[in-house]
Amino acid sequence: MLKCRPPGNRNPEPGEVAACSPYLLRQIALIQPKLIVALGRFAAQTLLGTDATIGSLRGAVHRYAGVPLVVTYHPAYLLRNLPDKAKAWADLRFAVRTMAGLAG
Repeated sequence: MLKCRPPGNRNPEPGEVAACSPYLLRQIALIQPKLIVALGRFAAQTLLGTDATIGSLRGAVHRYAGVPLVVTYHPAYLLRNLPDKAKAWADLRFAVRTMAGLAG
């Protein structure tokens, strides 16, 4: 969401996200990704404009700026919650299947 992590590893504040959003949108326009994978609660909630949990967002294809988006856990979360690595692996396999479906 930001170009750098806020001090103290805190979540970005709304003004910080707003300041970086035009850059993110421009990058998406330039790169033209076929799929976005949102890593973590904050990225997923911010991109999708929701306060829904990761658990409720996983396993579905959402959209951000017209681009399909898949949600999974943040790598730092997985380091602290090893059992959820299997869920993240399932999410990444879902993303691969989603990409394969977009190719056709």
